[in-house]
Amino acid sequence: MSKFTREDIFRLAKEENVKFIRLQFTDILGTIKNVEIPISQLGKALDNKMMFDGSSIEGFVRIEESDMYLIPDLDTWVVFPWTAEKGKVARLICDIYNADGTPFEGDPRNNLKRVLKEMEEMGFTNFNLGPEPEFFLFKLDVNGEPTLELNDNGGYFDLAPTDLGENCRRDIVLELEEMGFEIEASHHEVAPGQHEIDFKYADALAACDNIQTFKLVVKTIARKHGLHATFMPKPLFGVSGSGMHCNLSLFTNGKNAFYDTSDKALELSETAYQFIAGIIKHASGFTAVTNPTVNSFKRLVPGYEAPCYVAWSARNRSPLVRIPASRGLSTRVEVRSVDPAANPYLAMAVLLKAGLDGIKNKLTPPAAVDRNIYVMDKDEREEAGITDLPPTLAAALDALKKDEVITAALGGHILEHFLEAKEIEWDMFRTQVHPWEREQYMSMY
Repeated sequence: MSKFTREDIFRLAKEENVKFIRLQFTDILGTIKNVEIPISQLGKALDNKMMFDGSSIEGFVRIEESDMYLIPDLDTWVVFPWTAEKGKVARLICDIYNADGTPFEGDPRNNLKRVLKEMEEMGFTNFNLGPEPEFFLFKLDVNGEPTLELNDNGGYFDLAPTDLGENCRRDIVLELEEMGFEIEASHHEVAPGQHEIDFKYADALAACDNIQTFKLVVKTIARKHGLHATFMPKPLFGVSGSGMHCNLSLFTNGKNAFYDTSDKALELSETAYQFIAGIIKHASGFTAVTNPTVNSFKRLVPGYEAPCYVAWSARNRSPLVRIPASRGLSTRVEVRSVDPAANPYLAMAVLLKAGLDGIKNKLTPPAAVDRNIYVMDKDEREEAGITDLPPTLAAALDALKKDEVITAALGGHILEHFLEAKEIEWDMFRTQVHPWEREQYMSMY
């Protein structure tokens, strides 16, 4: 059942003194885009008559096919609390439709809906996501540009005065709560300047909307504190990078499909084991989507708690997949490789498709690995059947192209434009001369 009706939105807009509405959507690379309209055009937007030029958006359409419709999801209505000076600004997240009234296949949100429909056809009613996005806070310079100067030297769960980001983090939490988020935890992370705010799980579509809203709020409030928030996976060498662990569960009519008390080992259902097997099987194929930048692979290295090995465990945090201890409705599969640079709609589409493939084909996962994989040598890992994730974006793109299940999860349009953009990104990186090379070779040669 919908949270808001058309009448609710008109009433709330008046009560909150809303003057502008951002019609928001996400492009293929995960960047938030919006068309801002005055309150006088709200009726037109709610009548699904608001058009925009799709040819101006990366990876959307050619100029001769440019007219596209923004179809708002009324349940995503929210008023930004920090915009009260001369009337507030509200937001509606939109799906993109073609001029002929059909869903645009290049819209990441529409694409996730398509994969969710496949899930429903298999008898599941919900795919839930509990994300754990991490970010860094850096100081701004006098021109308002980000520096590499951290605002604290704190560590995991530190308090002020060591954690100087605490006030900023608290304000972020307060703004999120005012916007309807249920915040479960907020703390300093392992690296200096690194933070994590966890919010309550939701069905996958709403959770992805929440991730995009979360990123916008974090960046906006950080700037009010003279700081720059970045979700770049590895902004600094020698410290931990930022991940976005994804806690996943499938439900059927309110019952957690991953929970089964008859399993004496872990109380996991056959469905859960098959889902894990699908994730393990397609891990290399989906990595380009869940870790989509050149920089993502600087995080996926041994020594910093980021998973770079394809394995699963219920007892330690070094593998790609972990089964947290909670059971009952909270039984879930945690995929630890995902980073916050990922487009959440695409990441959820490929993870769900991988898990569903395991269920469809009744796959059996390899044996759980309950040792610390980081201290195992290569021979020990091979003997345990543990493989490595792709080491670079180029290798991940090659693996993606070879994985028919994951390419199907993206659909033809998104796959084509995603590969094109990412191959250009890799080539720009590959041909660039980096400071490390000059430091190593200028004097030597």
